[in-house]
Amino acid sequence: MAPRKKSKKATKKNPEKSENDLEAKYRRSILDVALLQDQIALQGECVLKIQSDRTDLKRHMRNMEQNLQYEIQDHRDINSDLSRMYKTMHSDLTNKVTSLEKEVSHLQEELVLCQEELKRVKREHEEVKQEKDGIISDLQCKLDNMEIDHEKILHETLNGLTSQLSVVRQGWEVKSTSLHQKYKERLAEFGLNALDI
Repeated sequence: MAPRKKSKKATKKNPEKSENDLEAKYRRSILDVALLQDQIALQGECVLKIQSDRTDLKRHMRNMEQNLQYEIQDHRDINSDLSRMYKTMHSDLTNKVTSLEKEVSHLQEELVLCQEELKRVKREHEEVKQEKDGIISDLQCKLDNMEIDHEKILHETLNGLTSQLSVVRQGWEVKSTSLHQKYKERLAEFGLNALDI
């Protein structure tokens, strides 16, 4: 605070009063100076505290920037690793897909060939079956005809044998009758009766 100036008239009029005023002003000035020095000291402490805080903040900021740089580097490394892994996986999957597509294509070709082979085998099987059925039918016909022929031959043979047996029987009957008669006559010559024997 700046001390107030009094007019020269008042100083001249009352020198004692003026001395007291001067002393009061001096004391007041000392108090003002002490107060200002306290304020300056307080402000100096504040400045020191602010400078210390500033230094701490700068250090903290450097640490944070360093940590941020580490984080950025880690992030870049992770991105790089992930990108590399993605490219590797993408390449592997592309190769696998290509391989599987080739395999599918190959298997489809094999399937088409197998289906054609199956059709051919079925057709051949059907032809063989029809041929076999035809042969079986022909053989059955021949067998039936042979059976009929054998029956005819058998009947004819049996009829021939029967007629031959009949002829032979008649011949044997004639011979046996003649033999019986002969033996009866001989027995009679010996005086024997054939019915007694």
